Amino acid sequence: MRSIRVRILAIFAVLVIAGVGAWQLLPSGDADEKPVTVGTSDEVTSLDPAGAYDAGSWALYSNIYQSLMTFKSGAVVPEPDAAESCRFIGQKLQTYQCELRDDLTFSNGHKITAKAVKYSFDRMIKIASDVGPASLFPTLENVVTEGRLITFNLNARDATFPHKLATGAGSIVDPEEYPADKLRTGDRADGSGPYTLKSYKAGEEAELVPNPGYQGAIRKSGGPVTIRYYADSEKLKSGWDTGQVDVTHRQLPPETLNKLNPGDPDIRVTEMDSAEIRNMAFNVRADSAFADKRVRQAAAWIIDRGPLVGDVYKSTVEPLYSLIPQGTIGHGTPFFDAYPSPDPAKAKDLMADAGIETPLEVTYGFSPGGATVAEAAEIRRQLEASGLFKVTVKPMEWQDFQKAYAAGRFDFYTVGWLPDYPDPDTFSQPLVGRTNTLHNGYASAEMDALITKTLEFSDRSRTSATFKDLQDLVGEDVPLLPLWQKKDYVIAKTDVAGSQYLSDGTGIWRLWELGWI
Repeated sequence: MRSIRVRILAIFAVLVIAGVGAWQLLPSGDADEKPVTVGTSDEVTSLDPAGAYDAGSWALYSNIYQSLMTFKSGAVVPEPDAAESCRFIGQKLQTYQCELRDDLTFSNGHKITAKAVKYSFDRMIKIASDVGPASLFPTLENVVTEGRLITFNLNARDATFPHKLATGAGSIVDPEEYPADKLRTGDRADGSGPYTLKSYKAGEEAELVPNPGYQGAIRKSGGPVTIRYYADSEKLKSGWDTGQVDVTHRQLPPETLNKLNPGDPDIRVTEMDSAEIRNMAFNVRADSAFADKRVRQAAAWIIDRGPLVGDVYKSTVEPLYSLIPQGTIGHGTPFFDAYPSPDPAKAKDLMADAGIETPLEVTYGFSPGGATVAEAAEIRRQLEASGLFKVTVKPMEWQDFQKAYAAGRFDFYTVGWLPDYPDPDTFSQPLVGRTNTLHNGYASAEMDALITKTLEFSDRSRTSATFKDLQDLVGEDVPLLPLWQKKDYVIAKTDVAGSQYLSDGTGIWRLWELGWI
């Protein structure tokens, strides 16, 4: 069978949603069906949804947990999953109400109630893990239940609240298994998603089997899946080359992706545009070398994205000059407009104006994986070649790295970002809001006012002008520096069915689409 190459030109295309029925997911085929094995170099921070806000964890959550709402592939409007229906009450966009389905159980057999939904949100907010998703809900005031009705009361207008419910942050957990004031530990997970977690070895493997009790929006039954986690891209490549995995997604080495041959009869290649981006985040706390925005602006005048895109990532990424990536409402080029090409002379003037003695010693943190080691070397080279900075590079494993940048231990650091939902808000509040997930100390009353304004309109096209103003402010304050926007690749053996549907470039894994031809 010849290889298949799929190019999706716009990941946020508006689809017509035909309606939601009551569907039960049943195991496909024999119970002993051979699992499809998926390989990735992403990591799972925690099996507890209150304790992780990263791509690897949320990819798993979308399969073993259930949220009130969900997104079909390519859709920009969420639809009910654990809920029968959801809607805003009134015109103020400050009261959102869902009616829970009456036929839901956790994989352990416990019934899911509206109180369990409230419990899931209350504990997430209370625990407020540094690497958890609580910061995604700054407008949530409280959750009230009555029978099967769940009412979310918001402290401000938030047109994107339904989108947030559809993310991994909205995962419903069992109050009998998940402590109210701390994260659950261990290798078990009790959800109500299309899969149950049969076994789990942190950093190694997760075995998933179809959940026969699933009731929700997914209409296609899936077969068993085994996920294998690799420490880095080279080990993932080795796993693929030696036949340990049937499908790979995130991240083969750029050199491998660049050399993929769509005419190869032994593989299927799915390439698509993606909303995944990567930024240099600056620690703006008073004790950081980048506390003065003129120093951050100087760095913006130095960084040349060309070598990063061409030499480091072998053209598997595209240069990004915007907080909001291409293909999303509000995308612009504020960093190209403000810093059109590298100019160390302008950077030197800014450093002198700020009274900074050069070279300024700075610490640079990152988590090794993919091409990030080579990326770090190139960024260090560029900054030091200007004569304005002396860079100490501090690589750390992913979980330690998250805790370190949250604690302000680096002057700057590089972090990738996948959208939580198909709306530009996922790139604003979580990245530059007062309670942003980058934990870089950035806070701006003007920025917060702009973010609040973008949440006031259900018609998201009406937010474009405000998002332009917001991005112009990011270009002025430079709390972060956009580097690149990634293409997304899924590689599969030719006897695997459905690999082209595994990802739509947003980070959600639809493992139930996989099977055997």
